[in-house]
Amino acid sequence: MVKNIFICLTLLLVFSVHSQWTQEKGGGYYKLGFWQLIADQHYTDTGLIDPNATRGIVITSFFGRYGVHDKLSLQLYVPFTQVYQNKQVFTSGRPPIEGELFSSLGDLDVAMEYQLFKKNTWVLSTSVLLGIPTGDKAGGSDGSYQTGDGEFNQMIYLNLGWPYKIGRQYFYAKTVAGLNNRSNGYSDEWRCGFETGTSLLKNRLSLLIRANTLQSFQNGTLSAVNSNGSVFANNVEITNVGAEVVYQFGDKVGISVGGDFPIFGKIIYKAPAFSMGLVFLH
Repeated sequence: MVKNIFICLTLLLVFSVHSQWTQEKGGGYYKLGFWQLIADQHYTDTGLIDPNATRGIVITSFFGRYGVHDKLSLQLYVPFTQVYQNKQVFTSGRPPIEGELFSSLGDLDVAMEYQLFKKNTWVLSTSVLLGIPTGDKAGGSDGSYQTGDGEFNQMIYLNLGWPYKIGRQYFYAKTVAGLNNRSNGYSDEWRCGFETGTSLLKNRLSLLIRANTLQSFQNGTLSAVNSNGSVFANNVEITNVGAEVVYQFGDKVGISVGGDFPIFGKIIYKAPAFSMGLVFLH
């Protein structure tokens, strides 16, 4: 079972709240991202913790959001994924198992966000996201080095953002709640998250913290252990907390550094994920 564990890492990426307020017409937000996770243990299907051979995942990605209208934004997420496993050496004299690396394009996400309501500085919007199965669902020598799950899914979200003040310092907050409808026997899911942050140094430095959870409806028909041993994303559950720092060099360019840390899960690695990004605005 251990060697067959591979995780739906894009949960941590896609579920981090991309949306803030809809992009103004003609405006754009673009991010070149780097994300990495290295794990030697995982949560089982009952939430217990088991060891596994050390695996690493590196995702290099592009995320873009463009304002078609002041109330309508289009989004695109394109990941390139590398999955590797370290060489295993046994003290018992058993022959070592060589390491392996597999790389390919991951699953694309295409989304639309529409502003439903705005009063003063409170904004309510809805997002519809389509997950396109462009990744490899059976990568590597044993099929467990997946870069995609092979299923087309549709997500719908409600996003609410508002500002608040503590003393003289201004903060923002945003929440997201949504449903993910999945195909090919995968279980449907519900998701929710919260993020808050503030800006310093004349708005050049932004600090934020976040919490997200994803829970399965357990209504899928696909076995968690299928013919090639993959448990890529069926019945995955995860709750994590994270933080991010963003520094803006000028009006158009910034850099971000962040991390997310699981506090509970099922059928998913128990390891922190770290990220960096280069942000462009226009």
